[in-house]
Amino acid sequence: MLKDRSALGRTTPILLAAGLLGLLAIAAASLWMAERDAALSARVAEAQALRVAALDVRNQLQDAETGQRGYLLTGDPAYRAPYDAAHRHLPQALTTLLAASTPDPVLHRLSEGIAAVARAKMAELTRTVTLAEAGNLHAALDVLRQGSGKALMDQARDLLDQALTRIDARVQGSSRLLSGSRALLLGLTAFGVLLIVAVAVIAILVVGRSTRALNRAHDLLATANLGLEARVRERTAALEQANEEVQRFAYIVSHDLRAPLVNVMGFTAELEIGLASVQALVETVEVEAPELVSREARDAVREDVPEAIGFIRSSTDRMDRLINAILRISREGRRMLAPERVAMGELFAQLAPTVRHQLEFANGELVIEQPLPDLVADRLALEQIFGNLIDNAVKYLDPARPGRIVIRGRRAGDAAIFEVEDNGRGIPQEDYERIFELFRRSGAQDRPGEGIGLAHVRAVLRRINGSISCESRVGVGSLFRITLPLAPVRAAKEATA
Repeated sequence: MLKDRSALGRTTPILLAAGLLGLLAIAAASLWMAERDAALSARVAEAQALRVAALDVRNQLQDAETGQRGYLLTGDPAYRAPYDAAHRHLPQALTTLLAASTPDPVLHRLSEGIAAVARAKMAELTRTVTLAEAGNLHAALDVLRQGSGKALMDQARDLLDQALTRIDARVQGSSRLLSGSRALLLGLTAFGVLLIVAVAVIAILVVGRSTRALNRAHDLLATANLGLEARVRERTAALEQANEEVQRFAYIVSHDLRAPLVNVMGFTAELEIGLASVQALVETVEVEAPELVSREARDAVREDVPEAIGFIRSSTDRMDRLINAILRISREGRRMLAPERVAMGELFAQLAPTVRHQLEFANGELVIEQPLPDLVADRLALEQIFGNLIDNAVKYLDPARPGRIVIRGRRAGDAAIFEVEDNGRGIPQEDYERIFELFRRSGAQDRPGEGIGLAHVRAVLRRINGSISCESRVGVGSLFRITLPLAPVRAAKEATA
C-alpha cells in the first residue's frame, strides 16, 4: 500500500506537469486558430461587400435603362425618376466597386471593365434623354434602335456575372477554410476538455476527497441542472417570441407592399384603356390621312406600348403571387393549431381527386398503399403538407413515360413515416436542400411556380414537430420522406407533467 502511494506520489507531479504543458499548447493553438478565423472572416466580409457593390452597379444600370425607356415611351418626366437617381448614384457605386476590388488583380481588371462599359452605357442613355428633352424624340428613338445600348448592357451583364462568379468562389473557398478551422478548433477544445478532466481526476486522487464531498458535489450538480432547465425554458420562450415578431413583420411588410402594387395594377389598366383609344385614333387617321401617321408612331401604338404594358402586367402578377405566398406563410405561422385524430387513408382519398385531371393529362396514376398509420395532428397542416407534395409530384412528371406516384406510410416507434415517391424527372443531389429554401427552385424553370411550396411544407412541418428529407435521381424520380409524431398533444402533456 505504501509502495503504491509512493509510486503515485512520484507520477502525480509528472502527470500534472504534462497536463499543464498540454493545456498551454492547446491554448496557444486556439489563439492562433482564432486569429486565423478572424482573418478568414474578414476575407468573407470583404468579398460580401464587393458582391454588394457589384449588385448595386447592376441595379443602377437597370434602373437607368428602365427610366430612360419609360421617359421615351411616355414623355412624362415622372417616368424618368429611376434614370435620374441612377445617374446621380452610379459614379459613387463604381468608385466603391473599384476600391473594394483593389486587393484582387483579376477582380480589379473586371471592375475597371465594368466601370468603362457602365460609363459608356450611361453616356448612351444620357444622349437619348437629352434628345427627348429637346423635343427630338425621333432622333432619340433612332439611337435606341441602333442596338448599341443593348450591346453595352449585355456586355455589362456579362462582366458583372464574371465578377460575381469569382466573388462567390472566393466566399465559398474562405467559408470552407473557416469551417475546417472551426472544426479543428472544436476538436482541440474537446481534447482540452478531456485533458482538463484527466487533470481533475488526478487532482481528486491526490486530494482524496471523501464520500461526503462527493455527495455535496452531486447536490451542487443537481442544483445546476435545475437552473439549466429554467434557462432552457427562458431561451425557448424568447425564441418563440422572436419567431412571432418575425411573422408579424412579414405580415405587415406584405400588406404595405400590396398598396403600391395595387396602384401600379390600376394605372396599368388605365394605360390599357388609354392605349385602346389611341389605337382607334391611329387607325382612323390611317384611313383618312395615312401620311400623318409615321411608322414609329404606328409601331409604338401597336407593338412597343402593348409589349411594355404586358411586361408590367406579368411583373405585377408575379409580385402579387409572391406577396400572397408570404402572407400565406405568415398566416400559417400565426394560426392556432387544432390537433385531432386524422385517418390518413381518408385524408389522401380526399386529396386524390384534386389532381385527377392533371394526372389524366400526364397519362399518370396515383397509388395509395394501405394501410396507413393514423395521427393526432392539425388536419389543415397535414392537408397543406401532402397537398403540396402531391401537386409537385404531378407537376414534374416526365412526359416521356407514363407517370406513377406512390404514397405509403408506416409506424416507427412513437412516430409515423410517410413517403411520396414519383418517377418524374428527378432532382440533382446538390439541390436536395436548395428546394426547401424560399423562392428557390431546381432544374429547368419550365413549370409554373414561385418556389414557395416546399419551403411552406418544411415550415408547417416544423410547427407540428415533423421533418422532411429528399432522395432523388435525375431521370429516374424522387422520394420525399416525412416523419411525424403519432400523438404530439399527448407527448406535450406528458412532458409538462
